[in-house]
Formats: sequence, C-alpha cells, structure tokens
Amino acid sequence: MSLAPLRQADSLEKGRGQVGRNEGSAVVAGEQSCAEQLARFFPQAHAVSVPVQVTSHRGGAAHLQEATTVEFSSPRHAIFLSTLPLEFGDRVRLEARPQGYQAEASVDALQYHEGRKAVAVRFLQGVCDWVMKRS
Repeated sequence: MSLAPLRQADSLEKGRGQVGRNEGSAVVAGEQSCAEQLARFFPQAHAVSVPVQVTSHRGGAAHLQEATTVEFSSPRHAIFLSTLPLEFGDRVRLEARPQGYQAEASVDALQYHEGRKAVAVRFLQGVCDWVMKRS
C-alpha cells in the first residue's frame, strides 16, 4: 500500500459534507444547521417558518419566554432554536405570532451544535395543524 500526498484540490469525505482545501483554507459544503441535524431524527418533519413565543413552565411561578421560529414541523412535533434552559421532558407552550394559536408540548429531544441548541417538542394534545404552515 502506498500513500500519496494530498493535493490542495483534493477533497476529503467528512460526516457533515465535502471538505475541500483551497489555498490553505478549508471549505465546508452542505453544512447542516443545528435544527436540520435534529430534524433528521423526525422523518415526517419538513421545513417551515412559523414565528412563535415559547414559554417554559420550569422554575415555578416565574415562566421564562422567548421569541423564536419553528424551523421544522410534523403533525406531532416542532423543532426550533432556543436559548431557554430546557431539558428532556420539560413542558412548554408555543404561541403563534401574531395569530395567537397555542399548543402545549413537552421536550422530546435536544441537539447542541457550535454553541446553538435546537429543541424538538411533542404536542400534548396530538396533531397541531397551525404549526404545519410551510415557509
């Protein structure tokens, strides 16, 4: 077996896509966002863009809130980026902005990537139609 030196134009297979070298710098093509990586585990999920207010029911009487966007959804799940201190099993309320539709949900999965956190929640009342609006 012989090893040939890697030329600058050669590319390497990586788990996140093609990495090629171009004059000393690495270029990554096909990089997936944190939400996209989590959506891979929910085959029925598709890309959407639904502005929501997320309210965490953790912490007793003081509920934490943030505005974010549902990026992927299925009839029973929604995936969004969050800075809230959420953990598996936590309960949250999603409220569509500005329409006001609401859904109670529980955290089913978390994905951390490059300092960001994607959250997948499961709707507690079953199918949630309003979050299925495609972008």
